[in-house]
Amino acid sequence: MFSLLWSEHCGYKHSALLLKRLPSSGPRVLQGPGENAGVLDLGDGLAVAFKVESHNHPSAVEPFQGAATGVGGILRDIVAMGARPVALLDSLRFAEPDHAFSRAVGGIGAYGNSVGVATVGGEAVFDEAYRDNCLVNAMCVGLLPVERVMRAKATVAGQRVVLYGATTGRDGIGGASVLASQELDDDAAEKRPSVQIGDPFTGKKLIEASLELVSAGLVESLQDCGAAGIASSLSEMAADFGIDVHLDRVPLREEGMEPWEVMISESQERMIAIVRPEMLEAVDSILDRWELEHAEIGEVTATGELRAYWHGEVVGEIPAGLLTGECPRYEVARARRMPTAEREIVNAPPVAQALVELLASDGLRSREFVFRRYDQLVGSRTVRRPGLDAAVLRLRPSLRGLALSLDGQGRIARLDPFTGGALAVLEAARNVACVGGEPLGFTDCLNFGNPEKPEIGWELAEAIEGIAAACDVLGAPVVSGNVSLYNETSGRAIHPTPVVGAVGLVEDVRRVPKGWREGDVIFVAAASALSLAGSEYQARHGEVSGPPSRLDLEAEARLVAFLWRVAPLATLAHDASEGGLAVCLAEAALYSGLGARTELGDDPLELFGEVGGRAVVACAPAASAEIESVAGELSVPLHRAGEAGGGTLLGVELSRLREAFEGPDP
Repeated sequence: MFSLLWSEHCGYKHSALLLKRLPSSGPRVLQGPGENAGVLDLGDGLAVAFKVESHNHPSAVEPFQGAATGVGGILRDIVAMGARPVALLDSLRFAEPDHAFSRAVGGIGAYGNSVGVATVGGEAVFDEAYRDNCLVNAMCVGLLPVERVMRAKATVAGQRVVLYGATTGRDGIGGASVLASQELDDDAAEKRPSVQIGDPFTGKKLIEASLELVSAGLVESLQDCGAAGIASSLSEMAADFGIDVHLDRVPLREEGMEPWEVMISESQERMIAIVRPEMLEAVDSILDRWELEHAEIGEVTATGELRAYWHGEVVGEIPAGLLTGECPRYEVARARRMPTAEREIVNAPPVAQALVELLASDGLRSREFVFRRYDQLVGSRTVRRPGLDAAVLRLRPSLRGLALSLDGQGRIARLDPFTGGALAVLEAARNVACVGGEPLGFTDCLNFGNPEKPEIGWELAEAIEGIAAACDVLGAPVVSGNVSLYNETSGRAIHPTPVVGAVGLVEDVRRVPKGWREGDVIFVAAASALSLAGSEYQARHGEVSGPPSRLDLEAEARLVAFLWRVAPLATLAHDASEGGLAVCLAEAALYSGLGARTELGDDPLELFGEVGGRAVVACAPAASAEIESVAGELSVPLHRAGEAGGGTLLGVELSRLREAFEGPDP
């Protein structure tokens, strides 16, 4: 139990002290870090629970089940807060769109589609840095009444502990320590037994039964069984009181299991509830109706001990606080990596050819071949599907909406982790703002190498500082998250990859921009300076090198505010990220089905530069003065770049751009 609960995956030994830098409070925060998910007040009696987590090492060993159980786990985290899951987003990083990548996509689709939760957004990034250690991060968003927020910890001695869901087997034993808290190596295939096996149909019953128990007021606390299984769940629930657990009462699916195996099994689709004794019969009735295995396996005590019994004999007795609050916390050693000099790009093709090549590349081409495998509409809330900026869900029965985005940085974070961390926040916020959503809060997943190496410790600390600085200037907290370390194989680390999910509130889903129209005015709004260092253009036509341009965080925050304020006036709003302004315009044109007449010159820095915030906003001529007025009020640089119309963009036929962008499936 100590090897699991004090593992990096469960104990956050190398990151807990650093994470204190992240802002986590605010007027809308109902639950910040420390529970299964963060919760924000949306007003009108409604709250949103959300969190992103990693399932990287399991997905590297077995992509389908690793990704599928990552989805199952994050769904249970949201359910444990008393919320109904309404949306999933995923962030995937592989070397190429190969068989392993397709299997991971299949696992996400198989689980999400089966449980009936829409997968509405995310990203897929291909980079050689993830050849041996892929990243699979999954985010879930759920809705609940503000008065129904659940917590995991026990609150009264004498209450009963009920385990329900799937039966318990040996699958996943040691997953948190053997697999998730060590580097991968040539023997990774031998760790395949540590990968859990998902059952989405039992997962669906678990969701519905849990929500029925919560809505009926039958449970006092709720916790899912994830990493380290019953051991982790009960140690967290028992932290302030104590729990006696009778392991011989746990419903099993394998014969001959030892008590320690029952305690730390990571079998999926299981939840633990704390129930008042007088409510046990009603709880049993609901679980019987949903045909879920269940058993009363223990009770809350006032001893402060987590005691495990096997046929009446005490087989384990540990002060609960030792397993959680007393886990060692380390100050990471830090060694700054000196920036490389930016190497000149020579023999780059003309602008038109460069744009076509970028659109056709694995890095930037359409991701429809990914998201068409996901059910995007189940639940009948989806207002805006994947494909451009953020997804939007309607908060029925009102006309308000929830804007959702999940974005990360790797290549730029390799050059400058502070900029990479801040940029992940800003890009997620811009995406939400482009659909009219005011960013309310964030969740983060920090994917890094071995933190015991000083250069990795420096990357982790700098990225967290960048995230915190961006959140501070935006005035929005980080309310949940996950840290995934030791993402290395045979000593080769991935790019430092901070991934950030954003949630924003849209006042009227009928006014979400839909695409520019003939004769619309096209503006370009700007914030910080651009650079080619770390850009897609540099990666394709040169050598990744140099320090990225410095972010003006105040200017970036003003750009975000400008975008969410003017989006209801616009026919299209789209932020420039990977590929720069030229790719942003091409994506906007293809999304709108209409070209544009622009005067932007042929400077690669202006057209393909990244880091500094840029966004394209299109509107009817009658709305242009109001948009210019908002830009002036917020001191956001804004210039007219042209007008929508025609069948070309930057001298290239729209049909050629579409052929490059959509291309054949990988």
